[in-house]
Amino acid sequence: MAKKTENLKGMKIDELKKMLADLRESIRVLHFKAEGSKSKNVKESATLRKQIARVLTEINHAKDRAGKKNKKK
Repeated sequence: MAKKTENLKGMKIDELKKMLADLRESIRVLHFKAEGSKSKNVKESATLRKQIARVLTEINHAKDRAGKKNKKK
């Protein structure tokens, strides 16, 4: 699990926001697929939500780090 967060730490906020939009679109599509038929991967929704949470957490940490840099100057 630590490997997933390492990949996010090196990304810029714009890249993270784009990834967040893609993940939200994926979960939206998954919900619509679930209405029509049963999904073969029942844990996919939970996995996507966890990834969204990781991205949001990293965005908030990046904003916090940027705020601390500006305070020091």
